[in-house]
Amino acid sequence: MAKEFIRDDGRKFDELRPMKAKVGIVPNADGSAMFQFGDTIAIASVFGPKKMHPQHSQNPEKGTLRCNYNMMSFSVEDRIRPGPSRRSTEISKITEWALEPVLMIDDYPNQVIDVHIHIIQASASTRCAGINAAAMALAHAGIQMKDIVSSIAVGKIDKQLIVDVNKYEDSVFDEGEGATDIPFTFTSKGKITHLQLDGKINTEDFKTVMQLAREGSKKVYEVQKQALKDAINGGKE
Repeated sequence: MAKEFIRDDGRKFDELRPMKAKVGIVPNADGSAMFQFGDTIAIASVFGPKKMHPQHSQNPEKGTLRCNYNMMSFSVEDRIRPGPSRRSTEISKITEWALEPVLMIDDYPNQVIDVHIHIIQASASTRCAGINAAAMALAHAGIQMKDIVSSIAVGKIDKQLIVDVNKYEDSVFDEGEGATDIPFTFTSKGKITHLQLDGKINTEDFKTVMQLAREGSKKVYEVQKQALKDAINGGKE
Protein backbone atom coordinates (compact mmCIF):
# COMPACT_ATOMS: atom_id res chain seq x y z
CA MET A 1 0.00 0.00 0.00
CA ALA A 2 1.39 3.41 -1.03
CA LYS A 3 2.26 5.78 1.77
CA GLU A 4 -0.05 8.78 2.03
CA PHE A 5 1.60 12.04 1.01
CA ILE A 6 1.98 14.43 3.96
CA ARG A 7 3.23 17.97 3.44
CA ASP A 8 5.78 19.87 5.52
CA ASP A 9 3.00 21.47 7.61
CA GLY A 10 1.18 18.17 8.15
CA ARG A 11 -1.59 18.68 5.60
CA LYS A 12 -2.82 16.15 3.06
CA PHE A 13 -2.29 16.99 -0.62
CA ASP A 14 -5.84 18.36 -1.03
CA GLU A 15 -6.16 20.05 2.38
CA LEU A 16 -6.38 23.84 2.70
CA ARG A 17 -4.80 25.81 5.52
CA PRO A 18 -7.18 27.12 8.20
CA MET A 19 -9.19 30.02 6.78
CA LYS A 20 -10.69 33.09 8.43
CA ALA A 21 -12.79 35.87 6.94
CA LYS A 22 -14.55 38.96 8.23
CA VAL A 23 -16.21 42.01 6.66
CA GLY A 24 -16.59 45.59 7.88
CA ILE A 25 -13.13 46.01 9.36
CA VAL A 26 -12.23 49.42 7.86
CA PRO A 27 -14.77 51.94 9.20
CA ASN A 28 -14.14 54.76 6.72
CA ALA A 29 -14.40 52.52 3.62
CA ASP A 30 -17.64 51.90 1.70
CA GLY A 31 -16.93 48.19 2.08
CA SER A 32 -14.07 46.15 3.52
CA ALA A 33 -13.01 42.61 4.31
CA MET A 34 -10.22 40.43 5.64
CA PHE A 35 -9.35 36.99 4.27
CA GLN A 36 -6.75 34.66 5.74
CA PHE A 37 -5.08 31.46 4.47
CA GLY A 38 -2.94 30.18 7.37
CA ASP A 39 -0.37 32.92 7.98
CA THR A 40 -1.31 34.91 4.86
CA ILE A 41 -3.63 37.82 5.66
CA ALA A 42 -5.17 40.20 3.12
CA ILE A 43 -7.31 43.27 3.84
CA ALA A 44 -9.38 44.90 1.09
CA SER A 45 -11.13 48.27 1.19
CA VAL A 46 -13.63 49.57 -1.39
CA PHE A 47 -14.23 53.25 -2.11
CA GLY A 48 -17.04 54.15 -4.49
CA PRO A 49 -18.75 54.11 -6.81
CA LYS A 50 -17.77 57.73 -7.23
CA LYS A 51 -17.35 60.11 -10.17
CA MET A 52 -14.23 59.40 -12.19
CA HIS A 53 -11.62 62.14 -12.27
CA PRO A 54 -10.16 63.43 -14.50
CA GLN A 55 -13.26 63.74 -16.67
CA HIS A 56 -11.53 62.54 -19.86
CA SER A 57 -11.04 59.15 -18.15
CA GLN A 58 -14.77 58.65 -17.72
CA ASN A 59 -16.53 55.93 -19.70
CA PRO A 60 -20.13 56.93 -20.53
CA GLU A 61 -21.07 53.30 -21.21
CA LYS A 62 -19.86 51.66 -18.01
CA GLY A 63 -17.93 52.15 -14.80
CA THR A 64 -14.25 51.47 -14.15
CA LEU A 65 -12.79 49.05 -11.63
CA ARG A 66 -9.37 50.00 -10.26
CA CYS A 67 -7.49 47.59 -8.01
CA ASN A 68 -4.32 48.38 -6.12
CA TYR A 69 -2.43 45.43 -4.59
CA ASN A 70 0.27 46.23 -2.07
CA MET A 71 2.44 44.11 0.22
CA MET A 72 3.24 45.97 3.42
CA SER A 73 6.96 46.26 4.11
CA PHE A 74 6.56 44.28 7.37
CA SER A 75 4.51 41.47 5.78
CA VAL A 76 7.58 39.25 5.26
CA GLU A 77 10.64 38.43 7.37
CA ASP A 78 12.97 40.33 5.06
CA ARG A 79 11.37 43.75 4.79
CA ILE A 80 10.48 44.76 1.27
CA ARG A 81 10.74 48.23 -0.23
CA PRO A 82 7.40 50.04 0.19
CA GLY A 83 5.49 51.37 -2.80
CA PRO A 84 4.52 49.97 -6.20
CA SER A 85 6.67 47.40 -7.98
CA ARG A 86 6.45 45.48 -11.23
CA ARG A 87 4.95 42.52 -9.35
CA SER A 88 2.36 44.58 -7.48
CA THR A 89 1.32 46.32 -10.70
CA GLU A 90 0.87 42.94 -12.41
CA ILE A 91 -1.18 41.48 -9.54
CA SER A 92 -3.32 44.64 -9.38
CA LYS A 93 -4.29 44.16 -13.03
CA ILE A 94 -4.83 40.41 -12.59
CA THR A 95 -7.16 41.13 -9.67
CA GLU A 96 -9.21 43.47 -11.86
CA TRP A 97 -9.52 40.77 -14.51
CA ALA A 98 -10.56 38.17 -11.90
CA LEU A 99 -13.28 40.41 -10.41
CA GLU A 100 -14.72 42.24 -13.44
CA PRO A 101 -16.71 39.30 -14.88
CA VAL A 102 -19.00 39.21 -11.81
CA LEU A 103 -19.44 42.98 -11.44
CA MET A 104 -22.44 44.69 -13.03
CA ILE A 105 -20.09 47.45 -14.11
CA ASP A 106 -22.51 48.73 -16.77
CA ASP A 107 -24.65 50.10 -13.91
CA TYR A 108 -21.99 52.71 -13.08
CA PRO A 109 -21.33 54.87 -16.18
CA ASN A 110 -18.74 57.64 -15.71
CA GLN A 111 -17.93 56.28 -12.25
CA VAL A 112 -15.00 54.46 -10.68
CA ILE A 113 -14.80 51.79 -7.98
CA ASP A 114 -11.45 51.71 -6.20
CA VAL A 115 -10.31 48.54 -4.41
CA HIS A 116 -7.21 48.75 -2.22
CA ILE A 117 -5.69 45.42 -1.15
CA HIS A 118 -3.03 45.31 1.55
CA ILE A 119 -1.14 42.14 2.43
CA ILE A 120 -0.29 42.59 6.10
CA GLN A 121 1.21 39.10 6.53
CA ALA A 122 2.56 36.94 3.71
CA SER A 123 3.09 33.20 3.58
CA ALA A 124 2.32 32.43 -0.10
CA SER A 125 -0.97 32.67 -2.06
CA THR A 126 -1.15 36.41 -1.41
CA ARG A 127 -2.85 37.22 -4.73
CA CYS A 128 -5.52 34.59 -4.05
CA ALA A 129 -6.13 35.91 -0.53
CA GLY A 130 -6.32 39.43 -1.95
CA ILE A 131 -8.89 38.46 -4.58
CA ASN A 132 -10.98 36.67 -1.93
CA ALA A 133 -10.91 39.70 0.36
CA ALA A 134 -11.69 42.07 -2.53
CA ALA A 135 -14.73 40.05 -3.65
CA MET A 136 -16.13 40.15 -0.11
CA ALA A 137 -15.40 43.88 0.26
CA LEU A 138 -17.24 44.65 -2.99
CA ALA A 139 -20.27 42.70 -1.79
CA HIS A 140 -20.09 44.46 1.58
CA ALA A 141 -20.01 47.84 -0.22
CA GLY A 142 -23.27 46.98 -1.97
CA ILE A 143 -21.74 46.95 -5.46
CA GLN A 144 -24.09 45.22 -7.91
CA MET A 145 -22.68 41.74 -8.57
CA LYS A 146 -23.89 38.70 -10.51
CA ASP A 147 -21.86 36.33 -8.33
CA ILE A 148 -18.86 36.23 -6.02
CA VAL A 149 -15.44 34.83 -6.87
CA SER A 150 -13.16 32.55 -4.86
CA SER A 151 -9.46 32.09 -5.52
CA ILE A 152 -7.07 29.25 -4.69
CA ALA A 153 -3.54 28.26 -5.75
CA VAL A 154 -2.80 24.69 -6.78
CA GLY A 155 0.72 23.42 -7.36
CA LYS A 156 2.82 20.51 -8.48
CA ILE A 157 6.13 19.60 -6.89
CA ASP A 158 7.81 16.94 -9.01
CA LYS A 159 4.94 14.42 -9.40
CA GLN A 160 2.81 15.50 -6.43
CA LEU A 161 -0.20 17.78 -6.86
CA ILE A 162 -1.05 20.03 -3.89
CA VAL A 163 -3.78 22.52 -2.98
CA ASP A 164 -3.24 25.90 -1.25
CA VAL A 165 0.49 26.43 -1.56
CA ASN A 166 2.32 27.51 1.62
CA LYS A 167 5.52 29.49 2.09
CA TYR A 168 7.89 26.51 1.97
CA GLU A 169 6.22 25.09 -1.14
CA ASP A 170 6.27 28.52 -2.77
CA SER A 171 10.03 28.75 -2.13
CA VAL A 172 10.46 25.40 -3.88
CA PHE A 173 8.65 26.86 -6.90
CA ASP A 174 10.99 29.86 -6.88
CA GLU A 175 14.01 27.58 -6.84
CA GLY A 176 12.74 25.86 -9.98
CA GLU A 177 12.93 22.28 -8.72
CA GLY A 178 10.51 20.92 -11.30
CA ALA A 179 7.62 22.78 -9.66
CA THR A 180 4.46 24.36 -11.05
CA ASP A 181 2.24 27.01 -9.45
CA ILE A 182 -1.30 27.62 -10.79
CA PRO A 183 -3.59 30.23 -9.18
CA PHE A 184 -7.28 29.88 -10.15
CA THR A 185 -10.31 32.07 -9.52
CA PHE A 186 -13.82 30.65 -9.86
CA THR A 187 -17.35 31.99 -9.55
CA SER A 188 -19.63 30.14 -7.13
CA LYS A 189 -21.13 28.46 -10.21
CA GLY A 190 -17.72 27.09 -11.21
CA LYS A 191 -16.78 29.42 -14.07
CA ILE A 192 -13.11 30.44 -14.30
CA THR A 193 -12.39 34.19 -14.23
CA HIS A 194 -8.63 33.94 -13.67
CA LEU A 195 -5.97 31.34 -14.39
CA GLN A 196 -2.18 31.61 -14.41
CA LEU A 197 0.46 29.00 -15.03
CA ASP A 198 4.01 29.26 -13.72
CA GLY A 199 5.88 26.16 -14.80
CA LYS A 200 4.98 23.12 -16.90
CA ILE A 201 2.22 20.54 -16.60
CA ASN A 202 0.82 17.86 -18.89
CA THR A 203 -2.80 17.69 -20.03
CA GLU A 204 -3.89 14.90 -17.70
CA ASP A 205 -2.35 16.52 -14.63
CA PHE A 206 -3.90 19.85 -15.62
CA LYS A 207 -7.37 18.26 -15.66
CA THR A 208 -6.75 16.90 -12.16
CA VAL A 209 -5.36 20.25 -10.97
CA MET A 210 -8.44 22.07 -12.27
CA GLN A 211 -10.74 19.71 -10.38
CA LEU A 212 -8.69 20.10 -7.19
CA ALA A 213 -8.84 23.88 -7.57
CA ARG A 214 -12.58 23.78 -8.21
CA GLU A 215 -13.17 21.75 -5.04
CA GLY A 216 -10.83 24.01 -3.05
CA SER A 217 -12.61 27.15 -4.26
CA LYS A 218 -15.91 25.76 -2.97
CA LYS A 219 -14.40 25.61 0.53
CA VAL A 220 -13.16 29.19 0.16
CA TYR A 221 -16.63 30.28 -0.98
CA GLU A 222 -18.28 28.78 2.09
CA VAL A 223 -15.97 30.80 4.35
CA GLN A 224 -16.66 33.99 2.37
CA LYS A 225 -20.41 33.37 2.38
CA GLN A 226 -20.49 32.75 6.12
CA ALA A 227 -18.59 35.97 6.83
CA LEU A 228 -21.07 37.98 4.74
CA LYS A 229 -23.99 36.27 6.49
CA ASP A 230 -22.47 37.03 9.88
CA ALA A 231 -22.23 40.71 8.92
CA ILE A 232 -25.91 40.81 7.95
CA ASN A 233 -26.96 38.97 11.09
CA GLY A 234 -24.73 41.02 13.37
CA GLY A 235 -22.68 37.93 14.20
CA LYS A 236 -25.77 35.95 15.16
CA GLU A 237 -26.98 32.81 13.49
